Amino acid sequence: MSKTHLQKISSAGLLIAIGIVFGDIGTSPLYTFKAIIRESPIDELLVLGSLSCIIWTLTLQTTVKYVIITLRADNNGEGGILALYALIRRYGKKGLLLPAIAGASFLLADGIITPPISVSSAIEGLQKFHPDLNTVPYVIVILTILFVSQQFGTQWLGKIFGPVMLVWFLFIGIIGLLAIIEAPSVLKALSPHYALQLLIKYPGGFWLLGGVFLCTTGAEALYSDMGHVGRENIRVSWFFIKICLILSYAGQGVWLLKHQGIQIGLLNPFYEIVPPWLFIFSIILSTLATIIASQALITGSFTLIGEAMRLDIWLRMRINYPTDFKGQLYVPQINWFLMAGCIGMVLYFRESSKMEAAFGLSVTLTMLMSTILMFTYMKVNRYPIWIFVPLTLLFLSVELSFLTANLLKFRKGGWITMLIGLFLIAIMWIWYNAKVIKNRLTTFKDIKPYLDKLKFLSDDTSIPRISTNLVYLCSSKDPFMIEDSVLYSIINRQPKRADNYWFININVSDEPFKTTYKLTTLAKNDVYHIRFNLGFRIEPRINYFFRLVVEEMVKNGEVNIISQYDSLNKDNVVGDFRFVVLESFLSYENDLPPIEKFTMSNYYLLNKIGLNSQASYGLDTSNVTIEKYPLIINRGNKIVLEREE
Repeated sequence: MSKTHLQKISSAGLLIAIGIVFGDIGTSPLYTFKAIIRESPIDELLVLGSLSCIIWTLTLQTTVKYVIITLRADNNGEGGILALYALIRRYGKKGLLLPAIAGASFLLADGIITPPISVSSAIEGLQKFHPDLNTVPYVIVILTILFVSQQFGTQWLGKIFGPVMLVWFLFIGIIGLLAIIEAPSVLKALSPHYALQLLIKYPGGFWLLGGVFLCTTGAEALYSDMGHVGRENIRVSWFFIKICLILSYAGQGVWLLKHQGIQIGLLNPFYEIVPPWLFIFSIILSTLATIIASQALITGSFTLIGEAMRLDIWLRMRINYPTDFKGQLYVPQINWFLMAGCIGMVLYFRESSKMEAAFGLSVTLTMLMSTILMFTYMKVNRYPIWIFVPLTLLFLSVELSFLTANLLKFRKGGWITMLIGLFLIAIMWIWYNAKVIKNRLTTFKDIKPYLDKLKFLSDDTSIPRISTNLVYLCSSKDPFMIEDSVLYSIINRQPKRADNYWFININVSDEPFKTTYKLTTLAKNDVYHIRFNLGFRIEPRINYFFRLVVEEMVKNGEVNIISQYDSLNKDNVVGDFRFVVLESFLSYENDLPPIEKFTMSNYYLLNKIGLNSQASYGLDTSNVTIEKYPLIINRGNKIVLEREE
């Protein structure tokens, strides 16, 4: 895949980047300063120190780590933590699966708290006029509409992403600038001296980092969306975004400095600097911005799950494509899971100030995992050691500091997102390890001694013909080595006569959009092996891909697929195709260690929840046979039976 789109800068690309990449980090000014200052009396060191921490967090964590360094690590144009893992895996570094799984899981867990806190922060602006207003119903209605609309496609919403977010950033930047003009001395906070003073001299200053971290919670999206909008579009637009964010935070700092000695309580510094005649407009605009930020996060969750399925670390789920808009997909089970989680968060916390306790902890862990993966990427790509080691230590020290500060949130609500993240890690880890156990038990046989037997079976008229073309999905990458269970199904279980036998293997490539195949003719007009090499972002529409291959083979005279029934052969009627999918079940004969028993039992439970094999392989034909076979991992102790006379 060409990488030219990564380097290309265009006005349309910049607008799209502003619309879909920066929604989460761009709506952080709604709640970040409020989260930092809420319980402390306002004083100059607190305000300037917090503002300085925000500015330098955006500089080190977002600009240096993600915009400058991480965006270099593209997997054939794609970004994101799983794309980074797939890229590293090519170098044989498979031991980093756990950090990749953990990072992806906590990123999904973050998707359950980000929409509620963003939308709630926007709607709560109305409490300036009605302090006792219950915003919960409004937030739930907005979130419900957002999630329900996913199944119909959100292409219409995508068209307004860029313009609305551009207006949003201009608005927060200008409002902040107007406040700064009244007290430009607030820009002293650009010096890191004030950040250090806050951490060293202010009582409990270090623990305020848990609130500071909220300013950079959307940084991971910069990397995840690289494939959609291009690296350079993100980099160029980020400098505009960063200026607007700093102006907004500095403007809020001016208001806080004017109100030293008080606790802000329910007051939100963001709305306090908005002129009264623009207040209603700011509520509407911030609500639209938070909806767009939530939509981008939901879409990112769908993409992440799709990648996890292709990498075989997540159970098979149905993926729909509600529109023909490039890259838009919809995963129903994940959509309703996120919706239930978001509504649950709103009902449990009820206001954004309490949601802040659950926000940030999971994202910190995601960033830590991405730092570990980036360290490996820079190492295998032979970056100078004097560059990647100090950078890694810098990012680890920053992120471990944020993690430590965020641990205060654990008892106040952070445990919820942590629990969800651990639950998702467990699912991925069980699925992966069960696959490892199954593969360990899969035996293969050399097919060459069986080729004559398959030819004779094909010509044996004493056996009813089951199909003109019999197609098996198998895990054999080597065309001459076929699973014992497949050969047993054809020859022993119930002899299956067909004119052509096809063995199809699906290999998921670490390149995201690879679509190639390799054909091996084992016996012309009798036995064939096809290996599809599909990128982890390609939907495995095997029925369609197989048809394309067969059509090309017929055109080249490599196979005859005309029905051999006399009444049909004379009219050149194409014969039928029957697909056979073998599915295992856990045999009662197993005597497993507790860990393997737990893993395999839950794997088969997940199998029941997930999509069946026919749908997951894209076999949209009615002529599919599912055959079950027992998986025996470890037989129990041998029992001796004595015969009675």
